[in-house]
Amino acid sequence: MPTLLHSRRRALAACLVAVLFAHADVSRAPASVVLQQIAGGQVPGFARPIYATAPTGDASRLFFVEQHTGQIRIMNLLDHSIEPQPFLTLGDLSSGNEQGALGLAFHPDYQNNGLFFVSYTDSTGRSNIVRYNVSGDDPDRADPTSAQTVLRIGQPQANHNGGWIGFNHALAPGQPQYLYIASGDGGGGNDNATGHTTGTGNAQDITRNLLGKMLRIDVDGDEFPDDLFRNYAIPPDNPFVGSAGDDEIWAYGLRNPWRSGFDRATNDFYIADVGQNNREEVNFQPGDSPGGENYGWRLREGTFATGYAVGETPGPV
Repeated sequence: MPTLLHSRRRALAACLVAVLFAHADVSRAPASVVLQQIAGGQVPGFARPIYATAPTGDASRLFFVEQHTGQIRIMNLLDHSIEPQPFLTLGDLSSGNEQGALGLAFHPDYQNNGLFFVSYTDSTGRSNIVRYNVSGDDPDRADPTSAQTVLRIGQPQANHNGGWIGFNHALAPGQPQYLYIASGDGGGGNDNATGHTTGTGNAQDITRNLLGKMLRIDVDGDEFPDDLFRNYAIPPDNPFVGSAGDDEIWAYGLRNPWRSGFDRATNDFYIADVGQNNREEVNFQPGDSPGGENYGWRLREGTFATGYAVGETPGPV
């Protein structure tokens, strides 16, 4: 099973690739890509950095997420210096190899409302999407007291937490921008263990099961005012609204969707899903997709047919 990179240099390179993936116009990308190391070695504060991003329109800063310290650090892109104090430090984190601080996304209107979202697993192993505000006094500091849980999902095992979050792009005035949340299948092997739906696995179970999915929610509304752990609205054009299936689901059949990104020019969606034993996969969803795609797990692992059918319980790994 793939593990996270431990080398600072390799981890930073992975962060830079994630930035290119999330912010590049893939349809107009040059034929070659050149990687340039901008930090490494004994740079203070970089301990297991796993993601980097920036608010829309901010070309001077890069925000790094550290998995196990829970710190979000800011790099000044003019001179590659690192702010000595973190933008935010998350507490109550789990420290498993695939747990901890896993994702960061800035609200599309961050320049005006100062809202951003983090994805992490807490000390009990639950996945949390939490909203914060930037400090009113310092743009390089968040307000740690502003935390509000947007969504909480129980996790039966410690691996396959997914954790990527991000917004689609507005390609035309008034086009809505929603938060997409990558959720792993809950862990274990073959999507089959305690906490996994018997006969189908979590990824193929679309009823009262948010694991093994790509979720899509509206963070500017709240349709669940009586639920402390569901502070969002459902986009009316989500594929399972008005039919069988959880309204939050945008796509399903995913094992551990670790990193994803939208093409800035087309909103084509790329979902990188970690395989089990045979295939790694990058799933492509065109920008005009209505959602509802089934990416196959646990029936398929990339191009490899696992041999399991819906209703069949697989043997031990």
